[in-house]
Amino acid sequence: MSRNGFTLIELLIVVVIIGLLATIAIPKFSNTKEKAYVASMKSDLRNLATAEEAFFYDSAKYTNNLALMNNFNPSAGVTMVVNATVSGWSASTTSAFAPARQCALFSGNAAPLAPATVEGRITCQ
Repeated sequence: MSRNGFTLIELLIVVVIIGLLATIAIPKFSNTKEKAYVASMKSDLRNLATAEEAFFYDSAKYTNNLALMNNFNPSAGVTMVVNATVSGWSASTTSAFAPARQCALFSGNAAPLAPATVEGRITCQ
């Protein structure tokens, strides 16, 4: 009599291989998600730079108040701190989804917030 099917050993080997692939793929997926959150923080800083310069063009000063900037809202889960002076501004962002990461940008004579060190360059840590 001929029996068709898989043996228990063959099934166990397949389960072990799937487990190994999962242990490799899950950390890679987590890292990809973190990169997406950092990209969101960087995008918010670029949009803030545009909004600050537009506000300066209209008012001849920079502002700390995000509500005064036309249609500027940070992405969901992103917290933004803005320090503006008459001659410049600095900002930093953090994400609720990637709390260990922080990005910052500054322009003009404002004191830079960590980790920003070069004017106009978004720096993340």
